[in-house]
Amino acid sequence: MLLRRLHLVLLCLPAFLRAAPEDYFGIRVVDEHTGRGVPLVTLETTNHIALTTDSAGWIAFNEPGLMNRAVYFSVRGPGYTMPKDGFGFTGVRLKPVAGKSEEVKVLRTNIAERLCRLTGQGIYRDSVLLGHEPPLPSPNLSADVMGLDSVQVVPWKGRYFWIFGDTLRPNYPLGNYHSTAAWSDAPDKGGLEPEQGIRFEYITDGNGAVAKMLPVEEPGAVWIFGMHSVMDTQGKEHLMAHYSRWKDLGKRLEHGLAEMNEASGRFRCIAALGDEFEWQHPQSNAVRVKGEEGEWIYFSTPFCRTRVKADYDSVQNTSAYEALAWSAEQGDYVWQKALAPTTQKDEEKLIAEKKMPAEKARMQVVDAQTGKPVRLHAGSVQWNKHRERWVMIAVQQEGGDSYLGEVWYAEARQIDGPWRKAVKIATHPKYSFYNPSHHAFFDQQDGRFIYFQGTYAETFSGNPVATPRYDYNQILYRLDLDDARLKAAWVE
Repeated sequence: MLLRRLHLVLLCLPAFLRAAPEDYFGIRVVDEHTGRGVPLVTLETTNHIALTTDSAGWIAFNEPGLMNRAVYFSVRGPGYTMPKDGFGFTGVRLKPVAGKSEEVKVLRTNIAERLCRLTGQGIYRDSVLLGHEPPLPSPNLSADVMGLDSVQVVPWKGRYFWIFGDTLRPNYPLGNYHSTAAWSDAPDKGGLEPEQGIRFEYITDGNGAVAKMLPVEEPGAVWIFGMHSVMDTQGKEHLMAHYSRWKDLGKRLEHGLAEMNEASGRFRCIAALGDEFEWQHPQSNAVRVKGEEGEWIYFSTPFCRTRVKADYDSVQNTSAYEALAWSAEQGDYVWQKALAPTTQKDEEKLIAEKKMPAEKARMQVVDAQTGKPVRLHAGSVQWNKHRERWVMIAVQQEGGDSYLGEVWYAEARQIDGPWRKAVKIATHPKYSFYNPSHHAFFDQQDGRFIYFQGTYAETFSGNPVATPRYDYNQILYRLDLDDARLKAAWVE
């Protein structure tokens, strides 16, 4: 009996291995206005078989017992919807037939348009199963990257240089906790247009997996933030950043300055800092600003509250850093070196205690529609030529639909504010989308269209179910700054 069963298994195995595009039923979810495929939309059968669209909006379906008959799929996806039926269900009835395909249209309720997943396994999984040509050379697994946390990027050496945080690998969750790096090309130099994704060329170890970008012997996760490039007095360019090593999210073990060693292709620690240096170092997202006082590097958290002269010596000198702080003596904000930067929460307290006039506040952002306060957690600030304003993309802390998944847009005339009104541009109910970063080098039509990415993760969300393949990975959005729904946040 055992031999007979084994024989049956062996007979079935070749057919399974030879699964071809014509064996699948294709479902493509598209934006009803643009016709583009929508990633991260989940279709679920009445017995809870859940399938999520890939970066091109495709699902490859082949479920025994559910082919060649009517099947109802509920449809859900953050920021997208479709009409409810008479019983209040949101979904569609399809007849899966191998070799055929159907289109499902959804309505975008987000202002920002979700374009694609940038990292992780199976980015174009369903497209490949259905026989479609993906735009990435390794569409289903590259350099063993299953998940990537928090992005930093700078134009450097004629290309884009990317740094990510913790990295998941197939063989173990703690795959690389010493930062991961990659190169990519600009669209006009052989790279993809951003809506197709990014061809990351990961820096790898000798085994083809991502390499440790700041290797240290001591235990703990190593993170790199505030990455930027500066020139020394001899005209040589240096790639600089702040590093920190952590036991866990609540215990930092060390921190300091790091510099790219071009000979090894890795960062190296060049200066350890004491805990007393809380803000006198690079952090979060760096942005270069040239003005009457010279050239500066500002660090957005998401508000630009610290800065340093944009030269090699100043970046290494903790006493060169300046913080934006409220001065009771001057009755205004000042850039200075003695006090720590004033935070959004500090402002709230100063106003409540009548130590700061409300009109002097620079970080009291409110929802442009409701007037309710919006406490921002992280993000980036960039100059926008189209709006001729500084624009901020930031995630809200303790948002109504998610703890760290509500993304907002705001404008200011000056990089240090004041920031007044904001409009929500993307929502991720019961999920996180943290550390969003606007990549100004991707801007189109002088900045009318801007692109930002963030980390999509169930971390901090309270959601007990992680989205397969998408969780703990980078997702890219596009925003049209001429969208009339943003007008309430415009600064005239």
